[in-house]
Amino acid sequence: MEGFKDNKFLMFLTAVLAAVFIWSGINPHDRSVWIVEMTSVLAVFFALAFTYPKFQFSNTAYFIVSLWLIMHAVGARYTFELVPFGCVTELFGFERNHYDRVAHFVVGLNSFAVAEFMLRRGCVSSAKCAAFTGVLFIMAMANAWELIEWGYAQLDGGTTGAAFLGSQGDVWDAQKDMLADTLGALCAVPLFLFQFPEIRRD
Repeated sequence: MEGFKDNKFLMFLTAVLAAVFIWSGINPHDRSVWIVEMTSVLAVFFALAFTYPKFQFSNTAYFIVSLWLIMHAVGARYTFELVPFGCVTELFGFERNHYDRVAHFVVGLNSFAVAEFMLRRGCVSSAKCAAFTGVLFIMAMANAWELIEWGYAQLDGGTTGAAFLGSQGDVWDAQKDMLADTLGALCAVPLFLFQFPEIRRD
């Protein structure tokens, strides 16, 4: 792909992601859960790969989305509630595994990529408007994802659906996940405004 071989950082990220994906798929805790969880991961990865010739995000955006893909691949291997996260759980005295909450926060950081796309494509008039749009997009996506999780869990009706839902007995799990997504999206705003203070159209 044009420009890809010149971007050493992106080549490194791609190699890391490939290694993590392979590791994740070797004897996962539950193969059916792994397939369900990795579907979205691979969809995003290949979507970015296929659209690269037409639109290249900044290295910052690719780094952020790579964090999410890695965390999700780890969650797919163990199931999110069983990811080895005991050190954090014990440090703060939590009653549940909060790895999924951290992953949702990282998902929210991708408001950066959404804002970058909107700004550089000229869909909005300013960087602030782009950042605001990015936050709204993440909030909408978080809502849609929770509905997908709930719907799949209902349709499956078994352990795979429960593991995919990952509520761990918390009746407010969906709301807390959406809050984590939103907080991540808001935290990405200062970084975006720092990197894109002026309008930049491709």
